[in-house]
Amino acid sequence: MTTVTMPQLGESVTEGTILKWLKQPGEAVALDDSLCEIETEKVTAELPSPYEGTMGKLLVPEGETVGIGEPLCEVLEAAAGAGAPSGNGEVRLPKAAAGAWSGGPMAIPPDEEPAALPPNGVRPSATSAAEPVHTAAVEARAERRPDSRERFYSPAVMRLAHEHTIEIGGISGTGIGGRVTRKDVEAAIAAGSPQTAPPVPEPIAARVDAGARPAAGAYEVVKLTATRRTIAENLKRSNLEAPQAWTMVEADVSGLVALRAREKERFRQQEGVDLTLLPYFTLAVCETLHEFPMLNARWEGDELRRYRGIDVGIAVASEAGLVVPVIHGAGDLSVAGLAKRIADVAQRAHVRKLRIEDIEGGTFTVNNTGAFGSITSKPIVNYPQVAIVTMERVVKRPVVLANDAIAVRSIMNVCLSFDHRAMDGLEAGGFLAALKQRLEGIS
Repeated sequence: MTTVTMPQLGESVTEGTILKWLKQPGEAVALDDSLCEIETEKVTAELPSPYEGTMGKLLVPEGETVGIGEPLCEVLEAAAGAGAPSGNGEVRLPKAAAGAWSGGPMAIPPDEEPAALPPNGVRPSATSAAEPVHTAAVEARAERRPDSRERFYSPAVMRLAHEHTIEIGGISGTGIGGRVTRKDVEAAIAAGSPQTAPPVPEPIAARVDAGARPAAGAYEVVKLTATRRTIAENLKRSNLEAPQAWTMVEADVSGLVALRAREKERFRQQEGVDLTLLPYFTLAVCETLHEFPMLNARWEGDELRRYRGIDVGIAVASEAGLVVPVIHGAGDLSVAGLAKRIADVAQRAHVRKLRIEDIEGGTFTVNNTGAFGSITSKPIVNYPQVAIVTMERVVKRPVVLANDAIAVRSIMNVCLSFDHRAMDGLEAGGFLAALKQRLEGIS
């Protein structure tokens, strides 16, 4: 019997929530079969089994949040092999298996967060009829107390405590080293514990006309998932920390539109994916970044790092929010290569099959807002990057040509938001002017 533990799902991730067990005790387990769904602040992922055999005890109930390295379940191996467990019987997810993560993007969370836990901290699983969830690991975690070191609170824990006016310093943590987890805060909220801080007095203006308040049932409180909260936190941080400026140019992309119309059928048959304007635009962006490398940068603490490789994030809209998968090495790809990679990550984003490496490490972001019919937008910089550019909708309209003739042309606005700490208008304006020239030169 071997023990599968919570893997590391990203550099800054310290815990994960078991959303659903996909295998029950006694069921056959093949190598890489999905054992459970795990939600973190970055992705929702399925945990692949590192062994073949039979599912053993479930050590964590659905809805439970546990730290990295804590035991999740047991698997009875069919036969011992090269991946046999060490003497203590614990097995951590191998790197090869970790690279096969079949998780969803941070912007495609479940419909709701797990509800608050009962006072005993254990939630019964709806699918645990085959065998009760083993609670020894849960009880062991509940016995832990904070150590003498300064206490650390994750952003998700701090936000949840703040929203419910909970005094977080008075909560006894059950996480690793006594760390306060989201489960601990939820339990304090459910129990109505005395850690609740005094309510903030209602503004006088709101008390003037009590009859103006909405009637009961006129609205509902929307519970934000951990991933939605993370998106909100990142955007707020970008807006507060980065002094952002915005600029726009018009590009005559009539030649590009005609080229795409000529090539799209041949491209579909030859490459197996649809040809859109986005890979052409992304290629032009990459070529322009070589000229203006200051835009291909990220903040790492107080240090601004300018990258030689170009890893472009492509914003993908989903039913539940926005996710930005990264095309690593985009600067070395052709139009065909970019089209295939963009189609791949977009499809996997919609079906929740992105891996951690698919959403980390971007150095610049491209947003195709024109897909929604937008002709002008002001994007927020994808922190810690320093710039983001949008491709707006292509619109046919009459324009005045160089010889004062009037012609109908395909015009596209290109909008750029940038972090003014990293660059001035000289670099940003130069980048847009060069990008415009490249787009107008495609035919």
